[in-house]
Amino acid sequence: MKIEGIIFGIYAVFLGVVAAVYWILIDEKTETAGVVALFMTMGLGALIGGYLLFTARRIEPRPQDLPDAEVADGAGELGNFSPRSYWPFFIALGLFVTMLGSILGIWLGVIGGLLTFGSVIGLVFEQYINRFSPEDS
Repeated sequence: MKIEGIIFGIYAVFLGVVAAVYWILIDEKTETAGVVALFMTMGLGALIGGYLLFTARRIEPRPQDLPDAEVADGAGELGNFSPRSYWPFFIALGLFVTMLGSILGIWLGVIGGLLTFGSVIGLVFEQYINRFSPEDS
């Protein structure tokens, strides 16, 4: 995590330099939103980089963080992923309908939000279908 923190730190410093140069070169009477956006993005990069560097000091190093690590050091279970799931498609469809609702009307946005919420619930509980049925006990 230390490498990722350093990358975000470099990103924040770069955006700070760009924001300062942009602030000097623009006309303050016409354009200030770009300067604010650049400084806020710099702050977000610094926030993420600081969190990653702070967390990297408190946890055991991952195999990716060790300079002498082997490929076999990172072997093992990474998680349980469903091989064939249609739920991500329905989540994307729900988000599309929600964004379309911002153009066509709030009623369509509400329908899309409900579709997205139901699809996320379906994705989360997909692995638990029939797991706790009465026949198993």
